[in-house]
Amino acid sequence: MENKQVLVLVNGTEKKVPIGVYLHEMLQEVKDFSMPCAGHGRCGKCKVWVTGILSEPNEKERTYLTKQELECGIRLACQTKVLGPCTVSFVRAGTMEVVLGKETVLQEEMLQYAAFFESENRMFETLGAAVDIGTTTLAVSLYDTNGLIGQLGAVNPQVTFGADVISRMEQSLNGKSEQLAKVVQHGIADLLKQICENHGRLVEDIDTLVITGNTVMLYLLTKKNPKALSRAPFQADWLAGEWVEASELELGCPRAKVYLPCCISAFVGADITMALLHTNICRDNKKRLLVDIGTNGEVALWTGEKLLCCSTAAGPAFEGTGLTMGMTASAGAISKVFLENDAFHVQVIGNGEPIGICGSGVIDAVSCLLKSEIMDETGYLEDEEIFLAGNVKLTQEDIRKIQLAKSAICAGIETLLQQEGICADDLDELLIAGGFGSKIDLGNAMHIGLLPQMDVEKIKVCGNASLAGAELLLHHCALLKRQQEIIKVSQSFELATNAFFQEKYIEGMFF
Repeated sequence: MENKQVLVLVNGTEKKVPIGVYLHEMLQEVKDFSMPCAGHGRCGKCKVWVTGILSEPNEKERTYLTKQELECGIRLACQTKVLGPCTVSFVRAGTMEVVLGKETVLQEEMLQYAAFFESENRMFETLGAAVDIGTTTLAVSLYDTNGLIGQLGAVNPQVTFGADVISRMEQSLNGKSEQLAKVVQHGIADLLKQICENHGRLVEDIDTLVITGNTVMLYLLTKKNPKALSRAPFQADWLAGEWVEASELELGCPRAKVYLPCCISAFVGADITMALLHTNICRDNKKRLLVDIGTNGEVALWTGEKLLCCSTAAGPAFEGTGLTMGMTASAGAISKVFLENDAFHVQVIGNGEPIGICGSGVIDAVSCLLKSEIMDETGYLEDEEIFLAGNVKLTQEDIRKIQLAKSAICAGIETLLQQEGICADDLDELLIAGGFGSKIDLGNAMHIGLLPQMDVEKIKVCGNASLAGAELLLHHCALLKRQQEIIKVSQSFELATNAFFQEKYIEGMFF
């Protein structure tokens, strides 16, 4: 017998849901609703205002919500059950800053890749798009035969199902594969439609897309079962590198064909393949290190002879979630912190009042705490919480999460370097990829140990190298062969069972 349906009003829209469902179950497909910990009650971020017939606040809610918040009707969506008619509302997230490609990328990269093609050999005929599915963001570039038309970005709507790939795989394995695919497909479709409308084009005229992302993101996009990625020995049973029809993915451009670039391994995905294609780090005998700092930190080392890749689970602390007042790089986020006359000074996105702090601000804040000796090298704070500006603070628990994230990245870097007997000073170039990496202060990142100590002039910030690589591929079919060459020479290095990585991970907990 089916559960009795009751009427729920969500931000003014009526929905009918069965009695007994948690609020988050009915909100997961609602645009802009955020639940970073995937409903486990570990982050306290899914706050909503709700009135009506509901379950009583539980212990987790009393931990994350103040007495005043509970009295005002604020609840955690992942802990509250619908027991009768109710009204739910939440504040929609502000526009997030999404790092896109650079408009000069094709001119620069065509010169770099001149040896690989003699004439123009586009994948698309009249209108083509490159799409990057990041764990946190979506990014799109639209091209016609005259060049770049425009670029657009948005939050990946899958964040509703969790801030990291582990949470989303768990949700997929628990029967939500269809919903996970649907929300990201519709998110891409919305971006494509919007960018076409912005520039007087018809989305139906797009004939080719290159869609890249990490291995898990491509599994979820195509509704593939991620079971093989979720348990030992973590060997992917599909690594993309194939064409599919856009109509199968419900992207709003039914006549288009879609190319999904090759992944390297279970956790070194097509986003890194495209970043390697874009940066072309394997072009000579110089030593280069590529680091994509994000929820799933990925590192690639070119020794001059071989290519080693690894992946390390940094968690969402640097992506603006998981911290007490962490947020994405959107209006109200503290993006920079500096010390002046022994006082904290901040820059806020949008120049308004600070309401939280994003990843780049976190790096600066931790560095400032070290410099001011408010925090020691072990991460210990003099007080349990430190206010940076207004009500925005970092707590002792936040510092521990940041330590875990930065330790995972730096230990992964050190392990690859040690494997080949290379030290940071031996590197000819350190390439920082990803949206977060393009915003950080390199000096502060080195100061807290996130990046190795080296000559800052050797460090190159690449922005969204995954999107840039997809753009290149969209324009040059000949690079499909180059992609395969990269895959062929790459070696995936397993960190989980590596004793040196474990040692460096523990050492990396110190600032």
